[in-house]
Amino acid sequence: MSNIGSYDERIKDFDWSIAEKELGYKQGDNINIGWYCSDRICEMGKADKLALIWEGLGGVEKRYTFNDVRVRSNTIAKYLQDLGIKDGDRVCLFMDKIPELYIGFLGVLKLGAIAQPLFSAFGDESLHVRLDNAETTAIITQRKHVSKVRKLLERAPYLKHIILVDHDGKKSLNDRETFFNMDEAEPVENFDVFPTKANSPSVLHYTSGTTGQPKGVKHVHYSLISQYLTAKWVLDIQEDDIYWCTADPGWVTGTSYGIIGAWSNGATQCVLDTGFSAESWYAFVEKNKVSMWYSAPTAIRSLMKAGNDVVKKYDLSSLRHLASVGEPLNAEAVIWSEKVLGLPFYDTFWQTETGSMMICNYPGMKVKPGSMGKPFPGITAAILDPDTFEEIKEPNKPGLIAFRPGWPAMMRMYWRNEETYNKKFVNGWYLSGDRSTFDADGYWWFVGRDDDVINTGGHLVSPFEVESALLEHEAVAESAVVAKPDEVNMEVVKAFVTLKPGFEAGEELELQIMNFIRKKLSPLAMPQEIEYMETLPKTRSGKIMRRMLHAKEWGLEIGDTSTLED
Repeated sequence: MSNIGSYDERIKDFDWSIAEKELGYKQGDNINIGWYCSDRICEMGKADKLALIWEGLGGVEKRYTFNDVRVRSNTIAKYLQDLGIKDGDRVCLFMDKIPELYIGFLGVLKLGAIAQPLFSAFGDESLHVRLDNAETTAIITQRKHVSKVRKLLERAPYLKHIILVDHDGKKSLNDRETFFNMDEAEPVENFDVFPTKANSPSVLHYTSGTTGQPKGVKHVHYSLISQYLTAKWVLDIQEDDIYWCTADPGWVTGTSYGIIGAWSNGATQCVLDTGFSAESWYAFVEKNKVSMWYSAPTAIRSLMKAGNDVVKKYDLSSLRHLASVGEPLNAEAVIWSEKVLGLPFYDTFWQTETGSMMICNYPGMKVKPGSMGKPFPGITAAILDPDTFEEIKEPNKPGLIAFRPGWPAMMRMYWRNEETYNKKFVNGWYLSGDRSTFDADGYWWFVGRDDDVINTGGHLVSPFEVESALLEHEAVAESAVVAKPDEVNMEVVKAFVTLKPGFEAGEELELQIMNFIRKKLSPLAMPQEIEYMETLPKTRSGKIMRRMLHAKEWGLEIGDTSTLED
């Protein structure tokens, strides 16, 4: 029997107090995600239950019980406190998917500080932009990534502490660097968890936009209410599940459901920190008897590409429920998983800004391959006319996906960017920036994004950020960046550039520019193709006509060119 039971029954009289009661929370109480995901689970008699199974390169494995997570997160919180870090300070977690990242996240929250998880593949410039916006006080990182942090020190006076979790004790540290070994530090049995309230800030996630800098999305501790219940009802987390969320906590899925949703439900979760290969993923499922698997369409398409024969080498009979997130899940992937794995992947739609799942497919509800599903109970969703912002009532008519504000995990602000935050709300609706239709049965169908953000493998890349970085290359005069169709990642980054005099177009220069972006921003932001042009299409006011380049890549009609430069 699934946790949600009947979807149609659940939506009738739904109230978020269902989650509050299950969590033992009353309005006005203290609510701290760090405590709820560790101490509370121990108080429920599950101290010795396995919380985390971690596997790294070469098959190295570490295991932690909920009591281990409780004590180690206390130890990290106390260490940060002793450094002078206090509630409200931003603490960046800049690590691979190692145990310190997951447990450290809870430690930061227990202190009342704001956790700022960032993807460890970011280059120094991408890192600097985000640290600078947040005025981050401390960063917890590894030796392999610390050189990127050191490059920023002269420009980052606010960054007082660099904490290395794996210092070898050989090289001397600069005056801002300290060393902390989570497994060897003196354990802190009791820590006075900071008395955060519902609207106390918890997490600062950065998301890319089409224009301007990445935006810091601020969430609060009350987001736990949404994350706990959606994990229970949509992911159907059961007492004896072994749960695997493949997302990196540098992205919101990796925190909302790779840490908070799982551990607030007392689930055993496993993490594989070795990169992707179909064989290693299937072997990991077999070895750990994974029963609930939450992944991304890019990964699913990569598994499809690896072929059906490889699946037969592994015993995947432990799998009970599969779900997907990050971008639209194409119908073929759902049909493939039913045929090859014997289970469909259930698509879920939500965003960094929403903090928790919004439109989903649910256990026990018929899956229509390619559909986003239906709104989660308690979520008021609508499709709005893009011109009038009035609600569209008739089926199969595309419009803007919008939500009525007020669900627990909704973002509370864009950090130091109130103007952009306010633009997300119109006529009493939150505008998602995506477009959809719904059919006569109430199922929603994704149409596309309302802006230019490139969704590569479920990770959002800002064209503006890549264009800005391209212009820093000595050979590049002008740049325009668009999405290009891709079989595995849905879309990848393609750059159009004009060169400065004295530089010659060619493969060697293309590779050099690609590598420049990979190091400066991240592998995800790196253009997969660079096309050289004599001139870029521009409007009379000098604005590059990105949509013309996009249309060319996707084989679409170019549309109105009346503003185009002669």
